[in-house]
Amino acid sequence: MPTPTAALPDSLVTTPAPHRGAHRWLLFVHQLPASPSNLRVRTWRRLQQIGAVPAKQAVYVLPNTPAAREDFEWLTTEVEGAGGDASVFAADSIDTFSDDALVDAFRRARQDAYGALAQEIERVLSRVNARRRPRGTRAPAVHRLIDGFRTRLSALERIDFFGSAGRDRVVSLLAQLEDRKRPASASTGAASATGSTDVTSYSGRVWVTRPRPGVDRMGSAWLIRRFVDADARFDFAADRESLPEPDAIPFDMFGVEFSHQGGHCTFETLCTVFAITDPAVARIAQIVHDLDLKDGRFGASDATTIGALIEGLQLATVDDDTLLERGITLFESLFRAFEQSARAARPRPVAKSSAPARPANRAQTSRTRRSR
Repeated sequence: MPTPTAALPDSLVTTPAPHRGAHRWLLFVHQLPASPSNLRVRTWRRLQQIGAVPAKQAVYVLPNTPAAREDFEWLTTEVEGAGGDASVFAADSIDTFSDDALVDAFRRARQDAYGALAQEIERVLSRVNARRRPRGTRAPAVHRLIDGFRTRLSALERIDFFGSAGRDRVVSLLAQLEDRKRPASASTGAASATGSTDVTSYSGRVWVTRPRPGVDRMGSAWLIRRFVDADARFDFAADRESLPEPDAIPFDMFGVEFSHQGGHCTFETLCTVFAITDPAVARIAQIVHDLDLKDGRFGASDATTIGALIEGLQLATVDDDTLLERGITLFESLFRAFEQSARAARPRPVAKSSAPARPANRAQTSRTRRSR
């Protein structure tokens, strides 16, 4: 969505002359309807998940990055879809907050979260170290707790924009807990696919998504062209009401079929609908999910690197069509690399031994020796 830079009240945003080292910020300003009653809680939780801090009532702040802009834009779509109002603004500074004060606010928020997580790990450690362990600290239960702690730590690291204190303590405590009861295997996930949609009806179509594509839209566009519609063309629109063609297929928009469904991102929804079960795609689905939804469900080890690459593409590419095509190329490269690594990990066939042919009988052997 468009992001105006000077529509907030003067009492909230000021725009001084830029100075070296200045931070720029994104502000999310929203007004929620009285119903549904749980919308306020859902919005607040989502703001916590993406790492936003409050500046004033109904005003939240994030550092101005492409990923943060996408998070706020998606939340704006959700709020407006529920009947509320929301806008995203860019600002050089916020009245009553210096840049240093805002950075400290982000650091305090993450430091408090790290501290709460450390306390929980310490409590589990004390129970594990006890001679007679209480219920809930047997090996399987501890394994599940470790997985949960790792997921929460990963989620915190992704929104720790300014390197807050407390992370190292959590890492140390978690290492101690793993030393006491190291899990036999880490929990994993894959994009399950049970759909049976006929892909032939989607051949040669125009697929439309929101401008400034990020990880879910790039990955979904690649998935569509690779497995659903090899001749797919892509276009952009602000919402499903603004499609450029009547029969265009919207994706990763609010209120459409190919979008977030339940706890799945759009990429996972497409995998399910079109029954895409390739192992390399399942691995990519974990990365897209963790980067897009920021819930750390899979703890995908490649997510940070892929996220940085996509952010770099967004910063280096102004045109949305070019940006999407570069993202598709990135995901095609990732897919081929994962396919290759899967093939390399498979056991290689054992070559048959080439034993010398045995003579037909002893008489033949004797004749051969005499002839020599």
